[in-house]
Amino acid sequence: MSDEAEFHPDRTQEIFVSAVVPAHPPQHGGAEVVEVAAYRGATKFEREVIEKVAAAAARSVPGVAELGGDVARFFNAVLDRVGLDKVGDATRGVSAEVDGLDVAVTVVLVIAAGEVESEVTAEVRTRVIEAVERYGLHVSNVDVKVDDILLH
Repeated sequence: MSDEAEFHPDRTQEIFVSAVVPAHPPQHGGAEVVEVAAYRGATKFEREVIEKVAAAAARSVPGVAELGGDVARFFNAVLDRVGLDKVGDATRGVSAEVDGLDVAVTVVLVIAAGEVESEVTAEVRTRVIEAVERYGLHVSNVDVKVDDILLH
């Protein structure tokens, strides 16, 4: 047996281990599957979910009196009178287009009298983007349409 092949406890041995292991889909079951669960399927958001999240974010902005255009608000008033006051409220005034992880949102709102339109709409954009992107999506744009003004 050669001197090089024998173990010598008084000598330092070098072992090279890669610091970065490239991610790859698991080929078999076991613990490896748990660690790379992202490869086991896709997540898809329905348009209505994005609209609900965006509507809640837009409603939270001071100066936003209501969401929705004239027609949507008219139908909402009718529903209120017949006792269906919560029907359609969650997404009213908001529409979304979802393309994979990319989202485009349109918000139609009524602004309170005396508010600065540019400040309110900028805050609506900011809050909608933050709320939707919290879910791992990318918001490409948020269009805001001021449909009316609420006079006190």
